[in-house]
Amino acid sequence: MRWQHWTAAATSVIAVVMKAPDRDGVRDSSALARLRDTLRKLYHGRTPAAFRFQLAAIVVDLAIIAFFIATPVLQESPSFLWLDYSVAALVAADMIARLLASNDMLRLMKQPTSWVDAFILLTLLMPTALANLGFLRILRLWSLSRSGALWRFFEMRGLKKWREASHAVINLLTFLLVVTGFVYTFFFRTGAGVEGYVDALYFTVATVTTTGFGDIVLPGISGKLTSIVTMIIGISLFVRLARALFRPAKVFFPCPQCGLQRHEPDAVHCKACGHALKIPDDGD
Repeated sequence: MRWQHWTAAATSVIAVVMKAPDRDGVRDSSALARLRDTLRKLYHGRTPAAFRFQLAAIVVDLAIIAFFIATPVLQESPSFLWLDYSVAALVAADMIARLLASNDMLRLMKQPTSWVDAFILLTLLMPTALANLGFLRILRLWSLSRSGALWRFFEMRGLKKWREASHAVINLLTFLLVVTGFVYTFFFRTGAGVEGYVDALYFTVATVTTTGFGDIVLPGISGKLTSIVTMIIGISLFVRLARALFRPAKVFFPCPQCGLQRHEPDAVHCKACGHALKIPDDGD
């Protein structure tokens, strides 16, 4: 099966990376070291070339997310498997490249975003066996919102102060799309196609906003439980979005002493531990 070949290839590459021979106390071989150095500069650098690469990676990620959103409608298409495995190749290549670019592979593999990407890759490699879990691929949007490259891009345009509000918006959007995919997969599959997906999206938005028009309802106990969970989590995300938009703006700057992330823009000392801060001033 194709997914077995993909899995074997990915496993082989990771094994080579993790078991590269020592040379003068350095774990990587010279060729692998050069590759990792190049990838670090591309993924984490601030040069024009690195910026273009990071921007291209973001565009590719957004295209992949668009494919994930459209997956419920595209699953009946003859070219779906070809698209699915092509996206799997891109996601696998990105995961391996990020591992190589990392200074601490083990720490990166333990991060929630890595687990999300690994699960997404698994659903791509086994599209038939895990077809009912395909809607969870939308979590890639949440993973992208935590990308350092994405926020370096926004920092260069003076948009860093909108980081928390952007996270809140993306959290809500991700939730809406995931629930829409779930509702479509388990309740609207008989109405396959764009109309069924729009019905699922309409029900989700009406439920999350507690508007509850009642023209579309989910049948049975499972439908009622789905509606309850959607309303409770949706309201919580709306409240978080409102707080992020309307409470006084703060800057993201980890305190070297206690690690507190958010501070007042003009803070001189950390309000949690009193440690002296040196928050960069943009001159405004």
